[in-house]
Amino acid sequence: MTRLGDLERAVMDVLWDSVPTTSDGVTVREVADALDGRELAYTTVMTVLDRLAGKGMVQREREGRAWRYRAAASREAHIAQLMLDALDLGGSRDAALVRFARSVTGTEADVLRAALGAQAGLTDRVDGPRAGRARRADEATDR
Repeated sequence: MTRLGDLERAVMDVLWDSVPTTSDGVTVREVADALDGRELAYTTVMTVLDRLAGKGMVQREREGRAWRYRAAASREAHIAQLMLDALDLGGSRDAALVRFARSVTGTEADVLRAALGAQAGLTDRVDGPRAGRARRADEATDR
């Protein structure tokens, strides 16, 4: 996934914060108005949105002569993909995950544990309870 520049991030923040996923999106003018503190030209905002569409970050739909834009994925999905991309930068993925796990707060660790537990529960339902137990036993011997 593509990292975002400052202006791209500001535009995406507008889309993530103000456009429900069920909406038809917003126009360039609406995004420019939401970025009022930046005093950007309309054409600058239009160019940024066009580039974000090219990168797959936003979806656009023609409405008359204008385009309507909305984020292609949630902010959380984007951040998760950035984290996965960072793990692929090289070195040991396992070592990076362990270092990350040791750096989170207790509350964040609880969130991770709950998510991993829920994922294990889903896997058990798909593969069956015996497959889940066998996989956990294999994982325990790998440690």
